[in-house]
Amino acid sequence: MYRTSRIAAASATLAISAFLVLSTALPAFAARVPAPGEFGPQGPGGAAVQVVTQGGLPGWQVALIAVGAALAAAALTALADRAGPGRRRFAAG
Repeated sequence: MYRTSRIAAASATLAISAFLVLSTALPAFAARVPAPGEFGPQGPGGAAVQVVTQGGLPGWQVALIAVGAALAAAALTALADRAGPGRRRFAAG
């Protein structure tokens, strides 16, 4: 039973970690594709258009990263606490 719970805890930790990595990494590679007939970086007649970009993370992503870090720290702390000493002492008798 003890081994099963350890495997379940490790699997849950890996699943949560994978979810957090994928949920933050995939939007980073997103690109805006202009619709057919829409002008690209150069406007009508070939005139250059100034492109304004805004950087930073939305608040919900920052909160998600903070929650993920807290859960990962809690999971690692629990696993480290359970690892403890390798041998247990039993009372004679």
